[in-house]
Formats: sequence, structure tokens, C-alpha cells
Amino acid sequence: GPTYEDKMARVGIRFADLVDPEVFEQALAATLREKNLYLREILGAEALDLDHTLAEYRALAERFAPHVGDTATFLHDALAAGRRVLFEGGQGTMLDIDHGTYPFVTSSNTTAGGVCTGSGVAPRQIDTVVGIAKAYTTRVGSGPFPTELHGDLGERLRKDGDEYGATTGRPRRCGWFDAVVVRHAVRLNGMAGLALTKLDVLTGVDPIRVCVAYEYRGRRIDAFPASLAVLRDVTPVYEDLPGWAEPITGARAIAD
Repeated sequence: GPTYEDKMARVGIRFADLVDPEVFEQALAATLREKNLYLREILGAEALDLDHTLAEYRALAERFAPHVGDTATFLHDALAAGRRVLFEGGQGTMLDIDHGTYPFVTSSNTTAGGVCTGSGVAPRQIDTVVGIAKAYTTRVGSGPFPTELHGDLGERLRKDGDEYGATTGRPRRCGWFDAVVVRHAVRLNGMAGLALTKLDVLTGVDPIRVCVAYEYRGRRIDAFPASLAVLRDVTPVYEDLPGWAEPITGARAIAD
């Protein structure tokens, strides 16, 4: 969060600056003047010493320097040589800073468009987008969640699906599959296909509910609403599907 804040405020220090000793010293001195004021006056913490911090990061600069380069050029050369390049996006579509459930979002673009802005690869170079969704819906932290399950079934999904934040370990909120959200994600990302994961977690659940639309003040909504006020007040429209009891963890083909 603070790193993105510095980036958007145009005061961030880049790796290209870090590996240039003269540029880095000037950049660090400038940023420490502001950060130390914040540390002392707002957080009541001890200020950072310029010389000590400089020595620490100069050692890191020497270590990282051989691995710093122009990523966009590196990728362009690989594509021009006919090599296959695979990008994996972090987090999920609904955490996108522009298209997610703002303000309950991350600080970057987590949709397929983020591949281009983040890597320097042109949009025409992206030929296939594959989406990944669980067979149920999860969310970490605050924010509206129309299909959230609050009782025993939600706890069961969390336990059986090991739904805890990969970084923080926070328990994820769990709910029924939300096709309104997934349709929204398909449109935003231009998906060619969808990989549906964790079907085995639903073994023994019957019926299995799928949210196909929302209802808001007597009106059916098929598209994901931009307003959080609307989203907080919608009622899911469900279709019930038959469940199964036999274990499917070992299935490796559609026929299975």
C-alpha cells in the first residue's frame, strides 16, 4: 500500500535508481526527509539514519544489480523469437482498482489489461486469456458479498477448501458461486475459457446453489452493479443444482 502510494505520488524509488549509487543517495535523502517526519510525528517511531540505510541498501543494490534489466525489451525479444510467454495475474478481478468493488480493492489492475500495463507487452501480443474461478465464491477482508454463507456450510467450505489468505493467513469468507461476478470477469478480461477449481470441496453438498442474477428493489439485475450501495442491498437469485456424494478428487477427465 505505501509503495503504491509513493509510486502514484511520483516519489517512488525504482530499481534503476537503486543500482545507480549517486542517483540513489539523492533519492534516498529526499524521501527520508518526508518519511522521517511521518515516522516521528505520526507514528511516534524512531527516525531512519541516512548513512546506515544507505549502506544497507547499497549492499542490496550490488546483490540485485545483475538481475535488473528492461523487462519490456526482454519480453519483446522473446516474443519476436517465437517463444511462448505465459503471464499469471495476482489476486482477482473484483480486487481491480478500476473495475472491482472499490474501495475494497488492491492498488493495481488485476484484470488481463494489467498484463500490458505491468509488463510493457502490447495488447495485440496477448492471444489467449484463461480465467480461473472456484466452484464457490471467496473473499478476504471487508466488502459486499451477496452470496456469503454465514452458518455451518460456510465454515465447512472454509475448512475443506483450506480457505485462508496465502500471505496473511486470514480466514476467507465463503459463499455460493456467483455467476453475476463471473460474467462480469469474463467481459472485462475477454476470456477464451474458464478453469473451474475446487469442485471436490462441494462433495456431499446437496443442493448446490448458483446465483444467476440479483434482485434490487423488485427489479432483476443481470449485470454487476457499479454502486456499492446497490450491491449491499441486492438479493441473490438462485438456481439449485443436484449435488453428488461420491468422491471426485481423483477425476482426471471430463468423463470421470
